[in-house]
Amino acid sequence: MALNWVMFDAIHNPVPLQGEINITTVSDVECTLVIPDVSPQTSSAGAGASGPSRMKECGTIHLTDKRLIFTSQPSGSKAKLAFESLTLPLECILSSKFEQPFFGSNFLVLSINPSPGGGLTHGTTLEARTLKTGLFSFVGILEKTRERAVYMKRHSMDDDENLPAYTSPSSMPAASSSNYDMPPGYEA
Repeated sequence: MALNWVMFDAIHNPVPLQGEINITTVSDVECTLVIPDVSPQTSSAGAGASGPSRMKECGTIHLTDKRLIFTSQPSGSKAKLAFESLTLPLECILSSKFEQPFFGSNFLVLSINPSPGGGLTHGTTLEARTLKTGLFSFVGILEKTRERAVYMKRHSMDDDENLPAYTSPSSMPAASSSNYDMPPGYEA
């Protein structure tokens, strides 16, 4: 998961990864990214002393079979965006919570496991609210897609662990390897 690492095509849509399938897109979404402060020993020049960082942008959520992507709406003004894009591999979403307050619109809260070097810290959360439509059906699709991605990741890891151990000919003892290297009936 990383901030501002999404590659865009000419019309500002995210470029898919190899073999990636787009599942659904939700536009007019307000995303608030809450990044907790970094501990002083890992931050530079005391940057962790200011408290959590909150960044808010409006844009579009793209859900694929491998990741959740948020892209902010390009604006004609020269105002600097808090963040242009956010990409979350589905297996990095630790939990999701669909909030339905009495007053106000429904929203989705995602707890995120950050990738090293991605610009985020442990404890980062993403809040997503739609400005025009509801999120209920999107949350169901997200959960099913996430479960499938986590299952496939675990399944591929299990397949890798069940492979037999192979030894190279150089790791075999010299006496036994000479029998394999020589043609039958040939004595050294």
